[in-house]
Amino acid sequence: MEIHRGRAEIVSPHEVKVNGKTYSVKHILVATGAWPYVPPLPGFEHAITSNEAFHLERLPQRAVVVGGGYIALEFASIFNGLGVKTQLSYRGKRLLRGFDAELGERIAEEMTAKGVEVCLGCEPAAMRKVKDGSLEIEFTDGRLQKADLVMLATGRRPNSAKLGLEQAGVSIAKDGAIVVDRYSRTNVESIHAIGDVTNRINLTPVATAEAMWLARTLFRDEPTPVDHESVPTAVFTDPNLATVGLSEEKARERHGEVDIYKASFRALKLTLTEKKERTFMKLVVDRQSQRVVGAHMIGADAGEIIQGVAIAVKLGATKAQFDATIGIHPTAAEEFVTMREKAS
Repeated sequence: MEIHRGRAEIVSPHEVKVNGKTYSVKHILVATGAWPYVPPLPGFEHAITSNEAFHLERLPQRAVVVGGGYIALEFASIFNGLGVKTQLSYRGKRLLRGFDAELGERIAEEMTAKGVEVCLGCEPAAMRKVKDGSLEIEFTDGRLQKADLVMLATGRRPNSAKLGLEQAGVSIAKDGAIVVDRYSRTNVESIHAIGDVTNRINLTPVATAEAMWLARTLFRDEPTPVDHESVPTAVFTDPNLATVGLSEEKARERHGEVDIYKASFRALKLTLTEKKERTFMKLVVDRQSQRVVGAHMIGADAGEIIQGVAIAVKLGATKAQFDATIGIHPTAAEEFVTMREKAS
């Protein structure tokens, strides 16, 4: 039974109550996702989150987007692209924590060149409405700034509250994530969980894959653990950013010595225009095995390109095999098979 609407509550390892009616089931799957987190700070109730961003009655003239992850960068690009004076405020020293460090630095440069004001080390402490209807934001350094709209992209929390999980004996982590094993099973054998509510890799295609792996385990008698190795992902900023495999930092931790190959160039199609946007590509190679363990890109169609490269990374292709592949000219993608000089 799949529940799309209505109030559902787990009342025992094999019982679910929906709108007052109790159903007996063999398996229970929790896939309730995550919910935007709003810090409990003064005046933050005046801000919006990604939930409300698509229901604005009018376009603001000035917007401040708070955060440094996927959602923050994408909405900052959207607002900026619509002509809104946009500031991206992030408390950290670089954007996209957890990604290759160079990607975070370079995407900040590209977004700045596109017109987004990127403010690093900027953390709002409070906000208030003023007489003209705008918002005044107070930052932790005492600086004040006005905006017509503030969007908080300060993380998402697993949507696990009020589901009856505790009374069913299911273990919940401090951040609200449902604790599961590599087969997406909780500590209660009949209850499973997938997707953002488990706070593993919070991407829609990953949740879909987890569902397929679980279905094989439960209904085909084919025990299939989750496979979160070399998951490709894209951030749909302007310009796009995409990545698969290990960052340079993670690769050094896991493999020790690595070879780094980089390319930075202005796309051929832009040479007759005034646009200065640069494409950046990076390959991370395990020096001992010569396997390509990470591929990263900033530039037009980065998601489309990395999706294809991800197959090679997933299959364990070596740098020599990348080199032996003939490039398609003139494309940006051919740079992934023509990089010969080590950056480090």
